[in-house]
Amino acid sequence: MARIAGVDLPKKKHIEIALTYIYGIGRTTSRKILDEAELKYATSSDDLTDQDIARIRQIIDDKYSVEGDRRREVAMDIKRLMDLGCYRGIRHRRSLPCHGQRTKTNARTRKGPRRGAAVKRK
Repeated sequence: MARIAGVDLPKKKHIEIALTYIYGIGRTTSRKILDEAELKYATSSDDLTDQDIARIRQIIDDKYSVEGDRRREVAMDIKRLMDLGCYRGIRHRRSLPCHGQRTKTNARTRKGPRRGAAVKRK
């Protein structure tokens, strides 16, 4: 089992998909990394040699911010928006959608469970 950037890559998956389990790496970035490492996208994550893993690890360390560093960057970006008091920052502060979605209906993921009307008793 390959371990890259503190993440155990899943077994029996194409390496293109397995790399996306690392926070900060999506499909496009995964393909760029594999092109640079000269590996095929369909290579199974089980079939990687130690040299292949070392090449991938080196590329990620040199060119990409992943896992803890990336999470910290995203958190600081959101905090900056909130401190500025801009529209997106206010939406983050109120736990509402930031990208213009409707909120009269839907947006339940962001807003949480419905708070129904107060229960009336006789």
